[in-house]
Amino acid sequence: MSIEENKALVHSFTELENQGDMDGLFELLAPGYISHYSTGDRTVEQNRQFWPMIWNAFPDIHFTLEHMVAEGDLVAFQETFTGTHKGEFMGIPPTGKKVKIINTCIIRIANGKYAEGWCTLDDFNLMQQLGDIPKPQD
Repeated sequence: MSIEENKALVHSFTELENQGDMDGLFELLAPGYISHYSTGDRTVEQNRQFWPMIWNAFPDIHFTLEHMVAEGDLVAFQETFTGTHKGEFMGIPPTGKKVKIINTCIIRIANGKYAEGWCTLDDFNLMQQLGDIPKPQD
């Protein structure tokens, strides 16, 4: 695939995330897809369990692609994640708080599908916004 086609795939994936279309998302993942996070790796099956939890916790979730660069089979992007905490998330009961964090990812694409991903998620900031981790005093 060309660089432009790879970038278009990332745009398509993001739209499916925003629509809550799990079947569509998983059609874009290669069978052996693995996502690497600072908290550990997730397989396709583990992601099948993760996404419903995210959509339940933040039913109005929205991802906005802010920056994107691509070279060869890699696409790097920064995205803004916004949502309202209306369902349990990581053991935290719903707070009704609106959250906004910025994530950065690199996706390797093979045969028109996500083959591997490396993402740095702003989990610490998210937990502060939800009140699970105290914010520093000014």
